[in-house]
Amino acid sequence: MHEQRGASFGAMQLRFSRHARHVMRERGIPAAWVERVVAAVELRVPDPGDSEVERFYGSVPERGDRVLRVAVNTSVAPWRVVSVFFDRSMRGEL
Repeated sequence: MHEQRGASFGAMQLRFSRHARHVMRERGIPAAWVERVVAAVELRVPDPGDSEVERFYGSVPERGDRVLRVAVNTSVAPWRVVSVFFDRSMRGEL
């Protein structure tokens, strides 16, 4: 899988999968929003379908406080962002 270097959070660094970069472009989601959600997560839960992936949730003020869900493979170093989208089911939950 092709990856791209991303933000560095102290000792932690993020990389973006090809899929993540594609959907970010398609949905108009800047990397800065993804990085902010991961760095200052409001809710972090395991992904029920993949034990290596965690879901990071955070509100994005630039989009009317819609909730961004960032799926991150935290079992690798650096962490790999595998998917990103605004999660309508989390509206009003954070």
